[in-house]
Amino acid sequence: MLEHVGGIDHCVVLVRDLDKAAETFARAGFTVAPRGVHSAHMGTGNNCVMLEKDYFEILGVLTPTEANAKWRAVLETREGMTAIAMRAHDAEKGAAEVAARGIPTMPVMRFGRPVDMPDGSRTETRFNTFHLVDPVAPGLRIFACQHLTPGATWVPGTMTHANTAKGLTGIEVLAADPASVATAIAKLLDSAPEHMGDGVLHVPTSAAPIIVLNRTALAARYGALDLAGLPNAGPVTLGITVADLAAAQACLTKAGLPFSAIPGGGIAVAPAAAHGVILAFRTA
Repeated sequence: MLEHVGGIDHCVVLVRDLDKAAETFARAGFTVAPRGVHSAHMGTGNNCVMLEKDYFEILGVLTPTEANAKWRAVLETREGMTAIAMRAHDAEKGAAEVAARGIPTMPVMRFGRPVDMPDGSRTETRFNTFHLVDPVAPGLRIFACQHLTPGATWVPGTMTHANTAKGLTGIEVLAADPASVATAIAKLLDSAPEHMGDGVLHVPTSAAPIIVLNRTALAARYGALDLAGLPNAGPVTLGITVADLAAAQACLTKAGLPFSAIPGGGIAVAPAAAHGVILAFRTA
């Protein structure tokens, strides 16, 4: 593994209507943090769902800027997961470490957003991030995020969820050639892909894994679930580990969000009802 870049920190679910998406995930039993507005040059806002050690970010474009051009291009065709963020222990050193592996990186970006704390005070959570010049594979953007103020990101009270969510189980990435995509991800992370069966590879990240699979394997993994609306390639499944599957199921039932049983255990919400992602709940 890399020295200055660790496992998965969070993933980005890009949406057209930030308020509507926050409401959807709240109905699914998540405690959704209040909207944050990024620095002006970013032109974006988010609602985060904070888990014990990682999280997922619901991201929307508020004002068109050069920095969010890539997100606006995606939104012209679909919503859904668009990027996976690795945790940078030191963004500057991490960018240099990745570049030394022959993978060009963009300059480190520094930004923040205001946060209201439980005691009524307001602070700012700040980040340093770096992106790769090119996607790791078709549809797959990976970047690294250094948390300068983790206490203002993992805010007390935001990590407890009615659906008993604890962390990311893993992120599933759709690929026409899973072996080559898994190899590219592994090269970036200084990891080694592991074969899990026909068309499925597991890439360790020192946190939640990245699972790379083809469309046939994805369909087999989710049985009767309607997979319409997914991209041809890229991250597609937001895997969530819960302490109590029955509690997660109760939240979805109360919300009227349709779900299906996952072969082998778990339940999943189809992309059409979850802003372009497969929302999969498992106990492990």
